Amino acid sequence: MPYSGSEEIVKELRRSLCNPNVQADRLRCRNVVLRVIRYMSQGLDVSGLFMEMVKAGATLDIVQKKLVYLYMCTYAALKPNLALLAINTLRKDCTDPNPMVRGLALRSMCSFRMPGISEYIQQPVLNGLRDKASYVRRAAVLGCAKMQTLQGDTEIDGAVVNELYAMLRDPDPIVMVNCLRALEEILKHEGGVVINKPIAHHLLNRMKDLDHWGQSEVLAYLVRYKTRTEDEVFTILNVLDGFLKSSQPNVVMATTKLFLLLSEDFPHVQIDILERVKGPLLAICTSECHELCFLGLCHAREILRSSPGHFSGHYKKFFCMYSEPNYIKYQKMEILRELVNDENVQQILEELQTYCTDVSVELAQMAILNIGRIARTYSERCLVILKGLLGLKQEHITSAVIQTFHDLVWLCPQCTANVCQALPGCEENIQDSEGKQALIWLLGMHGEQVPNAPYILEEFVDSVKMETSAAVKMELITAMVRLFLSRPAECQDVLGRLLYYVIEEELDMAVRDRGLLYYRLLQQGIEEVKRVVCGPKSDPSLDVISGQANEAVSAWSKGFNTLIPIYGREQWDRLTAQKGDSLEILQGSAVKANEIDTKPEQREEMSRDSGSVSLLTSAHLSPEQFEERWTLLEAAKVVTVDWHKDSCPDAIQTAFQFVHIQLVAISRAGVQPWKAYLFAKNETGSLFLIELLTVKGKRDMQITVKQANSNEQLLNNFIAIVKSVIQTLGETKG
Repeated sequence: MPYSGSEEIVKELRRSLCNPNVQADRLRCRNVVLRVIRYMSQGLDVSGLFMEMVKAGATLDIVQKKLVYLYMCTYAALKPNLALLAINTLRKDCTDPNPMVRGLALRSMCSFRMPGISEYIQQPVLNGLRDKASYVRRAAVLGCAKMQTLQGDTEIDGAVVNELYAMLRDPDPIVMVNCLRALEEILKHEGGVVINKPIAHHLLNRMKDLDHWGQSEVLAYLVRYKTRTEDEVFTILNVLDGFLKSSQPNVVMATTKLFLLLSEDFPHVQIDILERVKGPLLAICTSECHELCFLGLCHAREILRSSPGHFSGHYKKFFCMYSEPNYIKYQKMEILRELVNDENVQQILEELQTYCTDVSVELAQMAILNIGRIARTYSERCLVILKGLLGLKQEHITSAVIQTFHDLVWLCPQCTANVCQALPGCEENIQDSEGKQALIWLLGMHGEQVPNAPYILEEFVDSVKMETSAAVKMELITAMVRLFLSRPAECQDVLGRLLYYVIEEELDMAVRDRGLLYYRLLQQGIEEVKRVVCGPKSDPSLDVISGQANEAVSAWSKGFNTLIPIYGREQWDRLTAQKGDSLEILQGSAVKANEIDTKPEQREEMSRDSGSVSLLTSAHLSPEQFEERWTLLEAAKVVTVDWHKDSCPDAIQTAFQFVHIQLVAISRAGVQPWKAYLFAKNETGSLFLIELLTVKGKRDMQITVKQANSNEQLLNNFIAIVKSVIQTLGETKG
């Protein structure tokens, strides 16, 4: 939505920029340019001042040049013709005696996102690679990567790649790091930059000249180097030994990962490395920066997979602070659970007990569940705490304790008697379905040890009509059948009423089927019921539930200092796989779109008469131009497709950009009616304007297409592409 009075603002700014008195006064001119940038940052369209701003860039004032270059980079894509006229000014500045001006001009020119720019920036970039000023070389090296990105899938220039590899020995350390970044981007389809022995040794020798960001990047690239001898491994470890004590967390983490990977064949060295980084990692875990602290805690958990007692002597470092967010407290509690031993169990349990009454329901329940995990080893101490929590008679606390008892009696049968003593009265303070399920299961499995178990279950049966959870109902049926086998006189009438209701009145088919199963099983006799219901149980000592053996360091070292410790290996693999799959789906839909609803003869005729729908990747149309064309043109075709999802603007924009259809405007998610306007151009110059429309209550999306150059076959082919993208989006979101 344009600002009110925006046209007057632009006119006033144009008058100021064209005023000779303002142009003669450097300070006044800079202030006017600054006002333009301020309005631009606020969302006002000031693209109409492009030529005036280009003229304002012809100045000796470096600050004003920076502002003008920022403006040009922002609006170059919207004003491609005028931007090409400004190229000469920038090319001239690339030969300015001032290296700051040369670097700024080169960096700005490489930031233009417009077609045909590569041929203009190629020579200035090559000249910049040989410039005497390091600032210019830094910009030129990154310009090589931008130039390759602008050229798309064209063949990689081997001369540029060789030049960048040679510049790894540039005396300026930032130029060297920029070369690594540029080579990684240019060669990404070939596996990235290659680190051989000469390059690796050169990077190691230059480490002391880099800042901490450069050091962490170089260490990340050195991970790719494969050592050949044992002596070379220990030589590299000795060279980088001092970086394990760096004050910068990113350097410490990157160095640790490199050390762990280099010493894969020396487990004793890996243990020594983990011991050496204990101090720096603890400093990260206690950082005031919450994001950094969370990252350190996730990596600490990775280390505990191999060394469960690694931080046992520093367990107090993982006590929660009042001001910390819950996501950090969750991590700390899980680490405390792993650090419990005979010496610190009392202190850790007391600390966790204080969290059980936290104002945050989720945090309190998480603390209780962690006490339950510790109870598998120290059952007597934990049961005292858990029983005491039941006395608080808080719904969320009682529910979490009962769920903990559910797991505990299965893994530690010796605790069953103590748990059963605490069950009476708990039903009064449980409202959530998870807690009800756990309590009902306990009463069904061990009801013979709870005197009033049938009467507690009878209360659940009496209120079964009001119960909304199908899982609770099915658990109740099973529990009543189990308790009937041990206490038939007390349960017969209640079980009969429950089965009658479930079979005759229950609407949920899963619950009804469970009731029918037990009803027919009871008809076969009590012995048959006992054989089925009280059959052999799995052995908890198999260690399937209670935990797994310690892993080797090599199992997680490759994911160290990445996002894997945060997401987890399985979830990270799913995320990366989904990203690739979505692109493949869209690419496949774009290819198949040319074949939808067309016969072979029609496709042959279209390819001969109108050509395939090869859409331009760099098509441009301003919102004003779109509105003008949309008003003049009549709707060429209106179609509808099934659409049952909420519209996600980001996903829709990404999907259409993948098939080279550009977005002009789009409604926010949840707005009704929801609209989106897009356009596309093909190689023959045909222009397509699109409107997507969804209305609340309707399960379809209306597609309106307008065509500048009328061509029925081309229009049908284009609509097929649009429909294919929308259908693909609907499937992937489902």
